[in-house]
Amino acid sequence: MRSAFPGAGTLRLADILPNARFHGGKDVHISSCCGDSRHVKDGDLFAALVGRSDDGHDYAMDAVNNGAQAILSERLLPVSVPTCIVEDTREAYGRICHALVDDPCKDMIVTGITGTHGKTTTAMLLSSVIEAASHTVGIGSSLGYCDGRKVDEQVSTAPSAPEFARWMSNMRSNECNFAVVEANSEGLARHSFAGMQLDAAIITNVRRAHLDLHGSLRAYREIKQRILSYLKPSGVAVINMDDPATRFIVKEIKTPALTIGLQGNADITATILEKHPSEQTFLITAGSESIPVRSKVIGSGHVYNCLAATAVGLVYGFDLSTIARGLERVTGLPGRLERIEAGAPFATYVDAASTSDTLSAALHSVKQSTKGRVFCVYGADGHGDTEERPLLGRVVEKYADVGVITATSPGTEDQNQIAHDILDGYERPARAQMMPDRARAIGWAIFQAEPGDSVLIAGRGDANQQIVDGQKIDFDDRQVARFFLHELGERRSFRNTA
Repeated sequence: MRSAFPGAGTLRLADILPNARFHGGKDVHISSCCGDSRHVKDGDLFAALVGRSDDGHDYAMDAVNNGAQAILSERLLPVSVPTCIVEDTREAYGRICHALVDDPCKDMIVTGITGTHGKTTTAMLLSSVIEAASHTVGIGSSLGYCDGRKVDEQVSTAPSAPEFARWMSNMRSNECNFAVVEANSEGLARHSFAGMQLDAAIITNVRRAHLDLHGSLRAYREIKQRILSYLKPSGVAVINMDDPATRFIVKEIKTPALTIGLQGNADITATILEKHPSEQTFLITAGSESIPVRSKVIGSGHVYNCLAATAVGLVYGFDLSTIARGLERVTGLPGRLERIEAGAPFATYVDAASTSDTLSAALHSVKQSTKGRVFCVYGADGHGDTEERPLLGRVVEKYADVGVITATSPGTEDQNQIAHDILDGYERPARAQMMPDRARAIGWAIFQAEPGDSVLIAGRGDANQQIVDGQKIDFDDRQVARFFLHELGERRSFRNTA
C-alpha cells in the first residue's frame, strides 16, 4: 500500500492532521507515504496501520531502515525519526492519501452509497440519472471502476486508501464533474474512504450481515453510519424510512436528510401500479410532483433503489422527467434478478441472493409477479455462516412452492452436510427436493415449470466458477439455464410437429 504520486507537492502533516501530536520535531513535511514497511522508499512517511491480525507498529524499525523519514503512529515508538501520533492511523492515512492528490472530491460532486443490499444497483441507477442530465460521471462499484475514460472490472470491492485516492484523482483528471462511489462495510471499517468529501450519502438499508467481520449488529450499524461523517457541511443524507435500522439513524444524525419509502411516511415515495414477470410500473412522488417509471427490473427492492437515486438527483437539481429517463435506461444488472430470456412460457431468474434476508427479498419480488408456482434452486456456500443455513430453508419453505437444495460452492465441505443443515430449517423436510448436482437441479426445475410459473436460481448471481472438493470448476448459472431452456424449447417444438 504505497501512496507516492508523481508531481505531488510537499505537504505539512500539521495542516492535514491538526489534532496530531509530534515527537522528534514540531512538524513533518511529506510528498509520499506508504502503509507497508517492505515497500517504503527514501523520504516516505510510513503509516503504522493496525489490521485484524497484523500491527504495522511492529515494523516501524524496518520502515526506518528502508528510508522512512517519519512514522505515522498511534503511540510513541523507539525510532530515530520524527513520529506523528494520531488516534487512528488508518483514518489519518486515508486523509493523507487524498491530500497528496490535492483532495479531488473538492472539485467534483460526489455521492457515497452504503447499505447491506442495493448499493451496486443504486450506484448504477444514479450514474444513469447523472448521464441523462448530460454530465460526465466516474463510478466505483462492485461491478468495476470507471474513471470517465476507461473501465476496469478487475478491481477490489474494498480498495485500499491509496487506490481509492488514485481513482478519485483519475476521475477528476478525466473531467468527471460527478462521482458515485459504493462504500462497503469492510472499506468503511478500514477507513479506506477517509479523506472523501461527500455531497450526498445514501444508506440503503442495514440488515443482519457480515457479523463475522464486525462482531455484532450494533457494530455493523455503526460502521455503516460512518459514511455520514464524510459529508461536506452542505451534504445531504438519504435514508430509507421503511428500514427499521436506518430509520433509527434518522433520529441520531444532525445533517440535512431526505427520506424515502413505499409506506407513505417519507419525503419521496413510490406507489407500484403494475407488476409483470418482465417489468413493473411505479409512480414516484416528490412534494406536489409525480411521474411514472416503467422499469425492466422487477421487485419492490428495485423501487427503493430508484427512490434513493431520485432523492440524490433532486438534491443535485435535476427535474423528475430527467430522473425518470435515467432510471428507465437501467434495464438490468448481471446476476441481480437477471431474467434469462429464451421464449419460455414461464420466467427464469438468476440472483446472487445467498442469505436468508436477500433470498426472502428475491422470492418476494418473484412471487409478486408470478401467477403460478415459484421454484427456487438454492444452497449455501461451504465454510460460511452455518447459522444462516436453516434460515435459508425456512425462507424457501415459506415463500417458494418448490424448493430444490443443491450445491452452491461447497469448497472442501461435505455438500450433504450443508444440505442437511438447510433442511433443519424446514417444518416439513419431505417437501424439499435435494439434488447435489447444480446443473441437474437447474434442469429439473426448468423442465418441471409450466406456463405462468417462475424459476429462481439463487446464490451465485453472475459468478462463473464453483469450488467443489477444493477444485475450481467453470460454472455459470445463466449459461446452464439457457442450455436447458433451449433444450426445453426444442423438445416442445418437436412435440408440436409430431
